[in-house]
Amino acid sequence: MSAQSQTPPLKIAVMGAGLIGRRHIEGILAEPHTTLSAVIDPSDAGRDFVTSKGAAWFSTFAEAIARDRPDGVIVATPNQLHVTNALNVIAAGIPVLVEKPIADKAQAAVALVDAGSKAGVPILVGHHRRHNPMIRQAKQILDSGRLGKILTVQGTFWVAKPDGYFDVSWRREEGAGPAFINLIHDVDLFRHLFGEVEAVHAMEANSVRMHSVEDSIAVLLRFASGVLGTLNASDAVPSPWSWEMTTAENPAFPQQDQSCYQIGGTGGSLAIPQLALWTNASKPDWLEPLVKERVPFEPADPLAIQLRHFCDVIRREAEPLVSGAEGLATLRVIEAIKASARSGETIQLGERSVRPLI
Repeated sequence: MSAQSQTPPLKIAVMGAGLIGRRHIEGILAEPHTTLSAVIDPSDAGRDFVTSKGAAWFSTFAEAIARDRPDGVIVATPNQLHVTNALNVIAAGIPVLVEKPIADKAQAAVALVDAGSKAGVPILVGHHRRHNPMIRQAKQILDSGRLGKILTVQGTFWVAKPDGYFDVSWRREEGAGPAFINLIHDVDLFRHLFGEVEAVHAMEANSVRMHSVEDSIAVLLRFASGVLGTLNASDAVPSPWSWEMTTAENPAFPQQDQSCYQIGGTGGSLAIPQLALWTNASKPDWLEPLVKERVPFEPADPLAIQLRHFCDVIRREAEPLVSGAEGLATLRVIEAIKASARSGETIQLGERSVRPLI
């Protein structure tokens, strides 16, 4: 960072002390260039956790900023509250990092992005995987042309979430489910690596828990670049094939030596997260021997990198890597996926809406 060593630590507040909120809280406490100014969470569990950390706890944002105005706020509340909470932060003129998804509906996200733009308040969206050094290296590989013309990509998110995970009611309700909670990360990375999504077709099922949200979903994607992709997600399948299980990004998950994405081009293929590059020994030919190369990278915690980036944005030393507009674009793809799953139709993404292909 350009000036952090010469400036005082930034005061960061966190709204929400759930699973991801607690990771943000721990990250702020561990980062020498930030201090935890407050945690806002009306629940008893949130209050008890914050108290155990010796931090200031408030039940409302208004109480927190009246006591000690932060330099930035991280919104890590339930998906359905992201827009309301972030609008309050923007109204106070404070830069905000909104956890993904930016909203549970694109229309609400548009209002949020417009509010930030009119107020001149930067919005970041917590698609932190873009900050992962492995993803940065993967993008360099793709941009270098080593895989030739990129033709196809597939991604898998299969995990077994325990029953207790759904004791929190919002995770069973519209605006949750693996599409909004998990697959949105994969969609954002696919947009980052392959460009804008042109059309989607999806099917979903809730045959395991019978909640109002899906427990399994399968998606076809066509990118404007011509790349074709698939995403398959379920939160009811024990497996080693997911970002969580393969990347070691979150130490809470037991790491497996498997891949979650495979990218194919005319010159070779790439497995993520291993960055295993497969090419033919002499020329592309299925009868030719394959050569495997591991592309090196230096692992680092993307949440920590994202936090430092947020500090740069607060100080107006950087533009958001994942802006509100980027978060909105990813959310539009998720909405198209859900619309396709409901209607059974292929959905084409337009600039302002999603509509069935004619």
